[in-house]
Amino acid sequence: MKISRNKVSGRVDNGSTRARVKKKVLKGSNSIPKEHHQITLPLQLDETNGNCELPWDVLNIISKTLDFDNHFQFAAVCKNWRAFHKIYWTNFLASQQPLLVQLSFHNKGSFCFVTIPAQKVYCSTMANFLFHSVFVTSSSGYFIMASSNNSFSLIDPFTRIKKVTNICTFEYCDIHFASDKHALLAFDKCSEEFVLVFLCKRRLYVYQSRNCGWVSYSTMKNGEEVTDFVVLHNIIYVVTNKVNIGVLSLNSANIKFIKLKSTPRLRWRLELKLVNCDEQLLLVEICGDLVLKVYKIDFSTMDYVELKTLGDIALFYTVNGHCYASSNPSRWGYESNSVYVMASFYPECRVYSGDDSELHRKLQKYITIPVPLGIRTFPADWYFRHIKYEIDYSLVE
Repeated sequence: MKISRNKVSGRVDNGSTRARVKKKVLKGSNSIPKEHHQITLPLQLDETNGNCELPWDVLNIISKTLDFDNHFQFAAVCKNWRAFHKIYWTNFLASQQPLLVQLSFHNKGSFCFVTIPAQKVYCSTMANFLFHSVFVTSSSGYFIMASSNNSFSLIDPFTRIKKVTNICTFEYCDIHFASDKHALLAFDKCSEEFVLVFLCKRRLYVYQSRNCGWVSYSTMKNGEEVTDFVVLHNIIYVVTNKVNIGVLSLNSANIKFIKLKSTPRLRWRLELKLVNCDEQLLLVEICGDLVLKVYKIDFSTMDYVELKTLGDIALFYTVNGHCYASSNPSRWGYESNSVYVMASFYPECRVYSGDDSELHRKLQKYITIPVPLGIRTFPADWYFRHIKYEIDYSLVE
């Protein structure tokens, strides 16, 4: 079955779109600052060319009154509005990362992006794409959705571009009910091909669009299993529950383990996460919602280096999800040397100190998560739009 790359963005009825946007403008005009009240809005459209040019400061005011989905209609009004929207969207993405993805408990087709520092919520409904699927994670700017027939939909919520994999036979794995599903999306740096790595019920599966096929990686001996993976230097690295780190081969169902001088002493019932932070590989020990230890893998000495402090790094983690790292997090309104943790059983983001303190890190504060009125949501993942994983096949031949 061939891969399909569909742009999920049907035709827009310009007349109805302009009417809706005009209604939004009039409805939101009360929110325009007094110093702008003297501006006369030229809302009459030129029916011959569909032009509705407005000053960009006015368009900026309009855009702030729209919800997430209406921004796509906003860009379809005319060339002037589309040019403004492109810059506005780029600036929004650059200033609002990472976003927290909140899913609705009752409506599978609804989700929210939350900007924690700004305490803003951006709601969206993509019912046609999400309703019959299960959200797995976000990766390389895409939502990874598992369908009931064991295929995957990869959806970019900001462009509505969709990629679909073919069906895979997952042994002993019911995706919809598995609690430990985990995935990563990476693109070939030299082409449009992509790789999807999927972990479910302790089994590892890899899909490659270049051959439209799934490969199951065999279970390791002595109870050793892959627990996490990340892309570093265009190579996919994995870590096992025995604290062994290896390189995932994309040409055969093998993992080539690297030899390190020492192995961290593993505590009972810990999760191990691999994180790429500024092209450095970090190993994070997690117990529940607590980050216990952080190590840097020093490839010059081929050894683990325990970090007593995170310094200018912030970690972002959702329970049973990915762990991410960002240097210089203050550019987005977050604090350095901190760990931001989200779990479904409390409605706040917990912020822990990045300094190691024996078994537990110090809880610094709670940040209340804003939610839309009347909608019950739960945190699904952190969303880093700017991170796009790329692989180089020549490095793993």
